[in-house]
Amino acid sequence: MNLRDLKYILAVAETRHFGRAAERCFVSQPTLSGQIKKLEDELDVVIFERTNRSVEVTPVGEVILNHARLALEQAEAIEQVARAHQDPLAGPLRIGAIPTLAPYLMPLVLIPLKRTYPKLRLVLSEEITDSLLSRLAHHEIDAALLATPVDETDFDTMPLFDEPFWLAHPMDHPLNERDEIRAQDLENIDLLLLADGHCLTHQVMDVCRLAERPTHGEMADLRAASLETLLQLVGAGFGCTLVPALAIRGGWMADSGIIARPLDLPDAYRRISLVYRRSFPRRRALEVFAEIVREHLPKTVRRIN
Repeated sequence: MNLRDLKYILAVAETRHFGRAAERCFVSQPTLSGQIKKLEDELDVVIFERTNRSVEVTPVGEVILNHARLALEQAEAIEQVARAHQDPLAGPLRIGAIPTLAPYLMPLVLIPLKRTYPKLRLVLSEEITDSLLSRLAHHEIDAALLATPVDETDFDTMPLFDEPFWLAHPMDHPLNERDEIRAQDLENIDLLLLADGHCLTHQVMDVCRLAERPTHGEMADLRAASLETLLQLVGAGFGCTLVPALAIRGGWMADSGIIARPLDLPDAYRRISLVYRRSFPRRRALEVFAEIVREHLPKTVRRIN
């Protein structure tokens, strides 16, 4: 038994397919299948039930897979400790970020980080919250920039800043005549929301006191996959939406027929935090990353020191 074999059985368990597992592990399918069969023979158990149509994990296989995950995590921890001892501020730092934050925050951070810590190489990935938490738990990334609290006992959180929501509406919208945008102004607007899976959708619904998203009418059918598409719909006159403050920087919105307005609501914001595994050994690298983020935030957000 070796770590390579443990990686093979985890790949099969996650993909439920020997061919896809082999591709993930960069080996041929016969090689992967043969190694797993050798492992099953060595342990004298069946880890996977194979049929022509499916691959299922046996009960004893589930127990073995749990131990395999722990073994691989500890092996990676050993490597991380060795690298951290050499230089915690050198090498790759794998950061994940949600799609409604990454395009607006990372351009503010990349150059200052490279200038201040030239040996630290930022590896960025952009996915929704659930995917990032899964990748973080499986040691595929080192930390994640999230806008929702986590209650996982294996994770720790480093708060960075509070990002207020602004209202984005078309230029000819009746709210353009209002000096301030209050809670009652949000009750009867045509609200555009992102597709399911984005944490921003639930945060906007909370601010607007919506128990559920619209189930009928034009707004129920318009669900954008990105914030940029959502704003294009606003500019085309289809409705209004709430936009995180970092996304309203620059003058491009006015050129697109969009007016962005601050909200006179104390709870209309989201907290951005850096979430990481408690066992991650290069905490100093995360701390300097957090310092760079805080130092280069615009005045439209509230820094947390």
